[in-house]
Amino acid sequence: MTAQTFAPERLKAFVDAVVAIAMTLLILPLLESVSEAANDGTSTGAFLAEHRGQIVSFLLSFVLIALFWMEHHRQYERVLRVTSPLLFINAAWMLTIVWLPVPTAMLGQMDTDPLQALLYIGTLTMTQAATLAGKLYLMRHPTLSDFTAEKLRRGAIGDIAAIILFCVALPIAAWVHPIGYFALLLLVFSTPVEKLLERLRR
Repeated sequence: MTAQTFAPERLKAFVDAVVAIAMTLLILPLLESVSEAANDGTSTGAFLAEHRGQIVSFLLSFVLIALFWMEHHRQYERVLRVTSPLLFINAAWMLTIVWLPVPTAMLGQMDTDPLQALLYIGTLTMTQAATLAGKLYLMRHPTLSDFTAEKLRRGAIGDIAAIILFCVALPIAAWVHPIGYFALLLLVFSTPVEKLLERLRR
């Protein structure tokens, strides 16, 4: 029995809307802080200095969500049909995106602790894992897209490399306080890790 499939346009539009809302929610804590600063008569310079953690966390999460969305766009622009399992994979991906503003607000306003790092970097890891799950599903169902198997395989290796680096960054952010979330800069090593994984695969 052939599984029921659906046109991908509504899924893509829905994902775009969810991402846009999540990116907008990231700024709300800062807007609230601006209102409080205005009521307290805080100067602009003092506000920027006092809330630099919020500003950095906002920019970091905004960039990361944008990167996740761009990867999602590249992955699904050549998907011809979607199935119910693929819809559930995308729902899981969107759940992580919608949740990210919560640990982002914690990161900008609360003292750093290991659980906070687990929530923040753990969310990023789950987003990447959902991206990987979509590629693996498309590899198993080649009629759903016009990607070549090799293209999907290379993309999956890239996702695995990012997941590995997130997992390395997590304990550093949690327990090496002088470095903290700068550990996420390890993602610049994605390409060398991908090449290593590709050699191991071969």
